[in-house]
Amino acid sequence: MNPFWEVADFVRGLRREMRFGEISRAPLRLLRLELSGESLACDWIARPPDIWDASLRRRERERNQSEQALRDAIRVRDLAFEALPKVQSATLRAFRSSGAREPPELVIIGTADREVPPIFRISSLVMRAKLCGFQFEMEDGILRALDSEEKGIFDLRNEIHFQGATP
Repeated sequence: MNPFWEVADFVRGLRREMRFGEISRAPLRLLRLELSGESLACDWIARPPDIWDASLRRRERERNQSEQALRDAIRVRDLAFEALPKVQSATLRAFRSSGAREPPELVIIGTADREVPPIFRISSLVMRAKLCGFQFEMEDGILRALDSEEKGIFDLRNEIHFQGATP
């Protein structure tokens, strides 16, 4: 199959399957998609808390948002390998929008291979995400921003500036 069609199938699948989440009904926003040979790089903005969660305490809203982000990361990984059969590895990053003037915060990063241990029997969402190759920091069930300098992660602000786009 033509690689452009495969990428188009992935984007359509992402829009179709990620239009609504299990916990948040907000859509997933794709930031960047790069296919290079057998490698894929995909960045997205994690879903905001659901509008129906507005009456919940802040910590509960943040826990729901974090759980949805982990579920989405696993699903994006699975969808990438389903839609793009030639892809053998994927670098996946999820960012959390931190405000209109602030750059998004990196909350999940993963380098995933096509081969993954069987995770269907593992009940812990956090453990499933870690076994899929994702790295993240959680405190009391809430995702925390990753420190890009400690992890050797490329800062989205620099990447946007480098590409000549405005944040």
